[in-house]
Amino acid sequence: MPLLEAAGISKIFGKLTALDGAALTVGENEFHGLIGPNGSGKSTLMKCIAGAEVPTQGRVSFVNTDITAFTPTERARAGMSLKFQITSVLPSLTLYDNILLALQAQSSLLDLVLSRTRRLLHDQVMTMLTQFRLANRAFDAAAALSHGQQQWLEIAMALAGKPKLLLLDEPTGGMSLEERRVTGELLQPIKEHCSLVIVEHDLDFIRDICDRLTVLDQGKVLASGTVSEIQANTSVQEIYLRRA
Repeated sequence: MPLLEAAGISKIFGKLTALDGAALTVGENEFHGLIGPNGSGKSTLMKCIAGAEVPTQGRVSFVNTDITAFTPTERARAGMSLKFQITSVLPSLTLYDNILLALQAQSSLLDLVLSRTRRLLHDQVMTMLTQFRLANRAFDAAAALSHGQQQWLEIAMALAGKPKLLLLDEPTGGMSLEERRVTGELLQPIKEHCSLVIVEHDLDFIRDICDRLTVLDQGKVLASGTVSEIQANTSVQEIYLRRA
């Protein structure tokens, strides 16, 4: 059974049809890229999967459960985590406390009331900061980080709950070439325990880290397959050339 299956997803905003019967299937331990021209419906499909938007039609299944009517909070509890394009770290807090807060969201009320979580979670906080090459900045304010480092911090926060599926919407936007390269390196190890759906305009980046790609055009799925299959697809080549 697939980990995630979105079938027949349509989303209509007034007179605008943003999605028209779009579909996406993601397996366990799979990195799946969503690509397509601007306005093709990528972010809208991501929001329908995450629960930030309710599809006009269609069904979303996660871990063999119909979650179409689930709230974003209920989807998070089921094992889904989302990071949007705009960074939402708490800039006045240290990196350590940003990660700690993300981990505390998984703690019991008793541990929070007794103020035991900081001590109990210390090793986990430092492990996550080390994993994302931020341990040497642990007690700096998040506002002092570069844009790329803030993105890494937020990805670490999104992984704090040990989700089964991580949704990333244009994580490399505004990054330098070196930051993009490092981002790919930082994401690879999570495949051992977490699948990934990523919306990205940097085709070189997404090609290097993804197992499969789904291409949207005008709200519909144009093609879905392995990276090599998508690269060889003449219809995909045509839409990118048409909009170049």
